[in-house]
Amino acid sequence: MTGAKRKKRSALWGKMHTPHREDIKQWCKRRLPILEWAPQYNLKENLLPDTVSGVMLAVQQVTQGLSFAMLSSVHPVFGLYGSLFPAIIYAIFGMGRHVATGTFALTSLISANAVERLVPQSSRNLTIQSNSSVLGLSEFELQRIGVAAAVSFLGGVIQLVMFVLQLGSATFLLTEPVISAMTTGAATHVVTSQVKYLLGIKMPYISGPLGFFYIYAYVFENIKSVQLEALLLSLLSIVVLVLVKELNEQFKTKIKVVLPIDLVLIIAASFACYCTNMENTYGLEVVGHIPNGIPPPRAPPMNILSAVLTEAFGVALVGYVASLALAQGSAKKFKYSVDDNQEFLAHGLSNVIPSFLFCIPSAAAMGRTAGLYSTGAKTQVACLISCILVLIVIYAIGPLLYWLPMCVLASIIVVGLKGMLIQFRDLKKYWNVDKIDWGVWISTYIFTICFAANVGLLFGVVCTIAIVLGRFPRAKTLSITDMKEMELKVKTEMHDETSQQIKIISINNPLVFLNAKKFSADLMKIILKENDSSQPLDDVKCEQNTLLSSLSNGNCNEEASQPCPSEKCSLVLNCSGLTFFDYTGVSTLVELYLDCKGRSVDVFLANCTASLIKAMTYYGDLDTEKPIFFDSVPAAISIIQSNKNLSKASDHSEV
Repeated sequence: MTGAKRKKRSALWGKMHTPHREDIKQWCKRRLPILEWAPQYNLKENLLPDTVSGVMLAVQQVTQGLSFAMLSSVHPVFGLYGSLFPAIIYAIFGMGRHVATGTFALTSLISANAVERLVPQSSRNLTIQSNSSVLGLSEFELQRIGVAAAVSFLGGVIQLVMFVLQLGSATFLLTEPVISAMTTGAATHVVTSQVKYLLGIKMPYISGPLGFFYIYAYVFENIKSVQLEALLLSLLSIVVLVLVKELNEQFKTKIKVVLPIDLVLIIAASFACYCTNMENTYGLEVVGHIPNGIPPPRAPPMNILSAVLTEAFGVALVGYVASLALAQGSAKKFKYSVDDNQEFLAHGLSNVIPSFLFCIPSAAAMGRTAGLYSTGAKTQVACLISCILVLIVIYAIGPLLYWLPMCVLASIIVVGLKGMLIQFRDLKKYWNVDKIDWGVWISTYIFTICFAANVGLLFGVVCTIAIVLGRFPRAKTLSITDMKEMELKVKTEMHDETSQQIKIISINNPLVFLNAKKFSADLMKIILKENDSSQPLDDVKCEQNTLLSSLSNGNCNEEASQPCPSEKCSLVLNCSGLTFFDYTGVSTLVELYLDCKGRSVDVFLANCTASLIKAMTYYGDLDTEKPIFFDSVPAAISIIQSNKNLSKASDHSEV
């Protein structure tokens, strides 16, 4: 009897602690986003645009794979592998539906530091020149890819550790000015690294602090050794690429398929180089032999992990930051959400697993992601289709790229960085919105080009935090008494059976990158009434550390979870307590205004400073037909009431 009871008790205990099937299913969908969107994939609507986008993306993956492999100081064939395996893994684990993962200029440049330091070019003659059993490549090339793979492996491990520690929640520290300045500075580094190929100059590898300036000093000292043929071919390639890409952008609405100018240029340049024998006649440097096929997996050398720790941290942070910015931009553009921690997992696995397959560090690239936008990609199926085409290149077409001139490849890299380089135009925007963010951008960019991308990123984050902490003690907040009086006055004025739904919300703290995300979430909860209906709004108190204080919702009943369909709702933001703001705060306010406008919620801002009005007007596409800025809350309420009376009068006149 006792044994039966014990068995029954253990069975109940096991049943209580056994995970529910639905919980396991939800966990799998959360960690494998492909299970979320793949079953709902619409073949009829999405397959054609995804196929077109996949073909165009494959062209970019191949050209950038070859280019960024050379940038990483390894054999070009390893760039093709880096364009294949990380893209497949991210399609399974990543949440960005329009993000193209693969080789990336910034991570390639960082890993090149480790490759050139541990396996320098001078050691080529000391290495046994016999071909290895891996694709017939020399031991020197295998040693180099071993270092790059070790950087990829350790960088991926660091990203996975950050995923386990749930550090994705700390990404709010990465403000848009810091990311923009870091990526622009890193792109400047990449362009500088390609100068030797563009000019046809033989140059030793130069890196380290102020290496950017040493490279140009070396170029000017050896200006007479510039190869005229390489310079002319580089200029011609850049002009053709820029011109055709601009035409594609202007006429993309009129033509169904854009011209793949990268592919056309590669074919034309390779054919011309082969016919004229430029390699021997003019001494033009070409890509060289590219073996076909994929070698069996091999673990990266674990004995050098401690030697590449610095580069691994750079790859983990810079790659993740650049990729997350693209994923969040994609999610905002196409109205879906991205989990910051899940992106750590996706990119960590995209670096760890391919490191066993001779791949260089990977991340999402702005040029490829923008290409997916312009060609109308719908899902990650476009990336998977591009992987099939890259695989065909690896097994069949790769050897035909022997005659591709390096100067043409360098031109493709430089033009592909246009999206990052034109971020210089953001300086005007930062100056008009917040001059302190303008200063952060300039200083972060200078630190990036003087040292490295990871150093610039760290400096930008520390500088931003220090500035905000210095400004917060001077901030003032609203008193509770004044807001209670305002609430009663508004309720008296708006006492009517058919009173329009109104919410008056006080912003009681500065709005900066530290609290902008929470501000947005809290405000949307108040608008949509997602908070507990049993809690009266008067219980939400205005304290020193609270950001929002909900004051009144007029006669809007607590059962409504969406704005009133028959009559527009109104939201009044009292900005008296918004004593200062930064670029992130302004962008959050403008995006919330546009979001509310799409939900049929009229937004009015009261007690705004002149600097806030100027910043919001300059930043966003605000409605200029009717005023949204007012000197006081009663003035905003008066406009709402008069608009309502005008609407009623027009309805009566129509009747």
